[in-house]
Amino acid sequence: MHEFSLPEFADRMNEVMPVIIKEFARSQFNQLGQITLPQFLILGFLHKEGESKMTGLARFLRVSTPAMTGIIDRLVRDGYAARESDSEDRRIIKISITSKGSQLVKKVMEQRKKMVIKIFGKISEQDRKDYLRILLQIKEILFKENQG
Repeated sequence: MHEFSLPEFADRMNEVMPVIIKEFARSQFNQLGQITLPQFLILGFLHKEGESKMTGLARFLRVSTPAMTGIIDRLVRDGYAARESDSEDRRIIKISITSKGSQLVKKVMEQRKKMVIKIFGKISEQDRKDYLRILLQIKEILFKENQG
């Protein structure tokens, strides 16, 4: 591969990233059925972090609280999440994941793991280490930029 400029790199990334994202998403979301990506992201957050207030979930997805209410309404309706009023302040609504929601998250995470093993098993250990190192750097840069 020849040396190329940052704009050339950006052009190549614009070609390859949508394909990678689409293929990973296609494989992963075949497991989801009727659930949307934002709904799954919320379930993943609840699975990892435990119960949360609506405002915390809205902040996590960077949407308004009314928009989050619609997402949660569908998750509660379909049995993936539960809504409960705070015992000390009934205005505060806490959202938790149900066992049905946890099972879905675990199923998708296992599917994702299998796909990563299948794909990255065809790549050398050193390339996998380099790829992960670079992704972690990108994650850190994105995190810092989104904090400000």
